[in-house]
Amino acid sequence: MAKLLLGKEVNEKLNARIIADCEALKAKGVNPTMGIVRCGERPDDLSYEKGAVKRAEMLGVAVEKFVLPEDVSKEELIKVIQEINANDKIHGVLMFRPLPKHLKADQDEICNLLDPRKDIDGMTDLSNAGVYMGKQLGFAPCTAEACMTILDHYGIDCTGKKAVVIGRSLVIGKPAAMMLTAKNATVTVCHTRTKDVPAIAREADIIVSSAGVLRSLTKEYVRPGQVVVDVSINWDAEKVNSKGGKGAIAGDAVFEEVEPVVEAITPVPGGVGSVTTSISIGHVVEAAKRSLS
Repeated sequence: MAKLLLGKEVNEKLNARIIADCEALKAKGVNPTMGIVRCGERPDDLSYEKGAVKRAEMLGVAVEKFVLPEDVSKEELIKVIQEINANDKIHGVLMFRPLPKHLKADQDEICNLLDPRKDIDGMTDLSNAGVYMGKQLGFAPCTAEACMTILDHYGIDCTGKKAVVIGRSLVIGKPAAMMLTAKNATVTVCHTRTKDVPAIAREADIIVSSAGVLRSLTKEYVRPGQVVVDVSINWDAEKVNSKGGKGAIAGDAVFEEVEPVVEAITPVPGGVGSVTTSISIGHVVEAAKRSLS
C-alpha cells in the first residue's frame, strides 16, 4: 500500500509561513493584494476563482477582480493589464487562460504585456526564462512548483534519481522537467510522439504525470519503489463522488491499479491541486515583499 502524499499536510506548513509573512508586511503598511483577470464565465475558471479567493482571504491576502465579458476586445483587455501594471497596490496577478477564442492568436502577446514582477503563475516569457536559467525573474508556474514543494515536504531527494515527466506543456511538463533537473535528477520528458512510454516510465524513480488524459497511467507504467506525482485534473463520469453519486474529478492514474504497486503517490483530489492554490497566494505575498526592495 503506497504512502499518500497529501496536499493538506503540505498546505499547513505553507499557509503558516504565508500568514506570518502577511502580518509582517501589514506591519510595514503593505497589504498584499492579488488581482484576478477573467474573461467570460467558464465554469472551471469560476470554480478555481472561488477556491483562490477563499484561500487568499483565509491567509490575509486581499483580492481585486477584473471581470470582463467573453467578447472583450483585445484593446480593452490590454488596457486593463496596463492599468494593473501601473497600480502599485496590486502585487500579483492571476489571469485565466486560455483566453476567449477570438483572442487565441494574440494570447502570447497579451500575456507578455503583464509586468513579470506581478506574474505569479509563469505566464510571461521572462518568468519562464527564470525557470530555465535558474534566476529570480518573475515566478515559476504554480502547478509545477507545487510538485516540487510536495517532494521537498515529504523528504523525497531527487539527487541522482531518474525522473520521467509525461507531458511537455509550458504550464507543467517543461517547467517541472527543469525544476527536477535543478534538484539534480536525470530527467526524461515523454509526450504524444514518444515510443513505448510505459517502458520508459518503469525505469523512473519519480514519475510526474501531466498528460491530462483520464486513466492513462496504468499499472503497465509503474513498478515497486516509485514515487508518482499525478498532476492532472480530469472528469471521470463513472467515479463515485463524495455524495455517493457518479461523476468526480480524477487524475491520470488508474488509482486502484497504480497505488498498490508504487511506494508513494499524490491522490486526486487532495494532492497537487490543493497545494497549487497556496503556492499562487504565496507568490503574491513574495511579490509584495520584493516590492519593498
